[in-house]
Amino acid sequence: MLKYNFIFWAFIIFEITKAQNSFLDSHFNSDFYKKQWVGFYLYDPVGKRELYNFQGEKYFIPASNTKIFSLYTGLKIIPDSIPALKYLIKNDTLYIAGTGDPSLLESYFKENKVINFLKNSKKPISLFLDNFKDDPNGKGWMWDDFAEYYSAERSAFPIYGNIVNIYQNLKSNPNYFERNIVRKGNKYSRLFNENIFFSNGEKHLEIPFITSDTLTRKLLEIEIKKPVTLTHKFPAGKVNILYSIPSDSLFKRMMLVSDNFLAEQILMISSGILYENMNSKKIINYMINEHLNKIPQKPIWVDGSGLSRYNNISPQDFVFVLNKMYQEFSFDRLINIFPTGGVSGTLKNSFKSKEPYIFAKTGSMGQVYNLSGYLKTKSNKILIFSYMNNNFQHSNGEIKMQIQKVLEYVRDTY
Repeated sequence: MLKYNFIFWAFIIFEITKAQNSFLDSHFNSDFYKKQWVGFYLYDPVGKRELYNFQGEKYFIPASNTKIFSLYTGLKIIPDSIPALKYLIKNDTLYIAGTGDPSLLESYFKENKVINFLKNSKKPISLFLDNFKDDPNGKGWMWDDFAEYYSAERSAFPIYGNIVNIYQNLKSNPNYFERNIVRKGNKYSRLFNENIFFSNGEKHLEIPFITSDTLTRKLLEIEIKKPVTLTHKFPAGKVNILYSIPSDSLFKRMMLVSDNFLAEQILMISSGILYENMNSKKIINYMINEHLNKIPQKPIWVDGSGLSRYNNISPQDFVFVLNKMYQEFSFDRLINIFPTGGVSGTLKNSFKSKEPYIFAKTGSMGQVYNLSGYLKTKSNKILIFSYMNNNFQHSNGEIKMQIQKVLEYVRDTY
C-alpha cells in the first residue's frame, strides 16, 4: 500500500511540475527572446533540487550581479567590523598601513576613527602604502568611464572614497582640489591623466581623482593637521588593528545602491587579511579554489564590481553562490543586506507587493540586465533564482516586465 501511495504522490508532483514548467517553457521560447541571450535557473535550497532550467549553464556578462561574489567573499573573510588601519610603534615613530577600508571620510559613511586616532598621536607618523599590489583600475574597465563617479580608483588607503565632490558654487570636498577646478563645460569632467576638473556650475558633480601615494599623504596631512612621511618598509613587530564600521553596514550599502567602489575595496580588504598585500586576482583565485571549487561552471571573474565585460558567469553559478550564502549565514541577515522589491535600494520601485517577496541584486550595463537572488513564495517557501539577459535590443523597462511576469508566476504557483 505504501508503495502505491508513493507512486501516486510522485505522479502528482510530476504533473504539477510539468504544468508549472509549461508556462515557463512557453515564456522563454516566445518571440520576445528570439534575438537575445537569456538564461533562467530556479532552485529549491531546502529540497536541494533544481526546479527549472533554461540555459542556466550558459555564460553571461553579469554586470553588477558580480557583487554577489564579492559579498560572499566579504562574508567569508572579513570580521564583524572593518579593519581600518594597521599600526605599530617603533623607534618612537607610529607606522601605519592602509587596509583598503573605503569608509574613511567617504560621503555616506563619513567615518573618522582613523583621523581621530592620528590626531591624538604624539609621535611622528610614517605611512606605508606598498601593500597595494594591483592596478587602480580593474581589468577590462571602459576607458571613457574614467571621470564617472562609479569608476573610482582602487587603493590601499582610500580617503573621501577617492572621489572629489564639486558643488554648483565650484567649492569642493576635499577643498584641496578647488585650485584645480576650471569653470567651463567639457565632454569629460576631468582630464584623463591629470587632476584638473571641469564644471559649468550647473550641478553637483562626483568625480574620481587620480590616486597616488604622495596625494594620499597630502590629503591625510591636511585632515590631521600634522606632517606624515612615506615609507617603503613596514617594520617587523606586533601589528595592531584599528577597526571602523560594522562590516554588514558596508555590505548593505554596496548591495543596496550597487556601489562599485565599495565592491572593489571589499576584495582588497579580504586580500589584505589573508595575504597582507592587496591584489584582486589573488583573492579571486583563492575564493574559486577554496570556497567555490564545486561551482557548476568555472566563472571568468576579474573584478569586484562587475564593471568589466570580461566577467563571464552563468545563472547556475549565481544560484550556487546564493545557495552557499543561504546555507552558511542567517537568512534574516542576508535579506537585510540585499535590496528588497518595492522597499529598498535598486529594487525600491520594482516588484511592489503587500508582502515583499524579492530579495535580489540587479546587474545592468548596455544591453545587459540581470537579476539574481531569493524569492519568497505564497506557500512560504524560499527559492533561489538567477535571471540573466544579454545582447537585447529591447528597453530595460521591457526586460524588467518580462522578469516580473515570471517571478510573480513563481511566487504564486510554487
